[in-house]
This record gives sequence, structure tokens and C-alpha cells, in this order.
Amino acid sequence: MALVTGATGFVGSHLVRRLVREGWAVHILSRAGSRLPEAAEFAQVTQHLHDGSTAGMVACVAAARPDLVFHLASLFLAQHETKDVEGLIQSNVLLGSQLLEAMQVNRIPYFIDTGTAWQHYHGADYNPVCLYAATKQAFDAILEYYVQAGGMRAITLKLSDTYGPHDPRPKLLKLLDRVAETQEPLAMSPGEQLIDLVHIDDVVEAYLLAAQRLFDGAVVGHERYGVSSGKPVALKQLVALYEQAAGVSLPIHWGERAYRKREVMTPWIGERLPGWHPQVDFSASIAGRKR
Repeated sequence: MALVTGATGFVGSHLVRRLVREGWAVHILSRAGSRLPEAAEFAQVTQHLHDGSTAGMVACVAAARPDLVFHLASLFLAQHETKDVEGLIQSNVLLGSQLLEAMQVNRIPYFIDTGTAWQHYHGADYNPVCLYAATKQAFDAILEYYVQAGGMRAITLKLSDTYGPHDPRPKLLKLLDRVAETQEPLAMSPGEQLIDLVHIDDVVEAYLLAAQRLFDGAVVGHERYGVSSGKPVALKQLVALYEQAAGVSLPIHWGERAYRKREVMTPWIGERLPGWHPQVDFSASIAGRKR
């Protein structure tokens, strides 16, 4: 039995569907007013509404009684404004801390967290690209406390960029789809930054392998792994692959936009989860999809 946070997000919704198809009893944590995906698998999940309090979180976890928690809920902002600070802390630090406390109270031993490759600017052990990445690292430190003091066993999967079907996010591929359809010129950076894209099917597989690793007793303490294609591609080359696979020509104006502050030119890859290897080829997946 699993409890999943962030189940309405892109990665979380794909994970929930896969878990249900494989026979897991799935519970999801959400806020009042959250709209669940229309996928048939979500008719088989049990929803728990969190009122925002720590006591409420303890009650939700007690009601679910999961064997393992997948924590994917977060607020992502590549660049923040002053008004965003509270939301980032509440979503990326407070919520997870409440969840860990609830797990300790209810004696739930296994936890899979979601980090980001952006915690490692320039490949450093820790150098956050942005405040979002800093909040991920802050929560990692809190998780370490519960592991060390409470005996919890945890795996953190630090994700690179993800892509795949049914993605509502305004990410690169959706932008390219729009340009392909409208043929409106698009100003972009010089395009020399490397992009590390991992298909959602491969990402979900990493979560399932991490769960099995915990159940097998292979984890002592807190392990951290990168979920990377291992083959980052320059943005210019990636657009060329898209054009070739989709059979289109895109009116990209390279160099008309500056790189953003702290642009990631070379992605961090990290240690790979034992037994996990990306299987989906980017060009093949683009050629086979419908825009």
C-alpha cells in the first residue's frame, strides 16, 4: 500500500496510474478543491484531504496506513519573486516536514523523496540554481534528521528534466509544438546549454525500483540518486532532433534572448539508482507522438 503526494502533477499522476495497474492499493494526499485527473485509474484510489495542519497530516497518514510514501508534491519556480517565498517554503519544506512527522508518529518506515538536479549547479555537491532548489536541499536536511533520529529509511531521486504524454506544463516540447503549428518566429538563447531529458516512463520505473530496494532491505539510512538520461544534448541539437523526428522546420531565432541568470549549461547527472537504465529514446518518442 502506498501514499502518494503530488498525485495530480505530471510525474505524480503517471506514477499513480502505474501503481494502480500493477495492483497497488494507492492513497493520495491532496488539498480541498484539488481536481483529480480523469484517468480511469484514479477511480480506484483513496483520497485524503489535508487541512494544512500537522495534526491533520498525522490523521491522514493514520487513516491511510501505507507501507511506503512517495513524496512528489512541490512548487517549482525557475526564478522567484519576493511574493513567492512563503509558497515555496510551505510547499517544499513545511508540507514534507509535516509528512515526516506524521510518518514517525504512525511508524511508517519507508520514504521516497523527489529532489532536483538543480541542487548541484556547476556539478557541486551543493550549489542551488534557484530558491526552489535551495528549498529542496533544506527539506533534504530535515529528512536526514528523521532518518538519523527516527530510524526511517529513505531514497531521494533527483530528477532531471522530464517529458512525455499528457504533460500540461509549459515546457520546451509544448513550446516547440506551438511553433510547429503556428510557424510564428521564436526568439531563443544561443542554444549551447545541454538539456537532459528523461521520459516519464523511465522516471516512473525509477520510483518503482526505489520502492523495491526499500522493501528488499537494501537501504540503510538515506540514499540519493540522479535520474538522468546520461546523454544531455545541446538545445540547438535537441531542436534539430525534434524537427527531424516530427518532419517540420521551426523558425527559431537563435541568440535573440540572453541566457537566464544562473543558466545550467552542463546538467548534473549524479550516481544512478542500481538496476535502473533509461529505455526510451528521445527521437523515437517524438516521432511516435501526436502534437
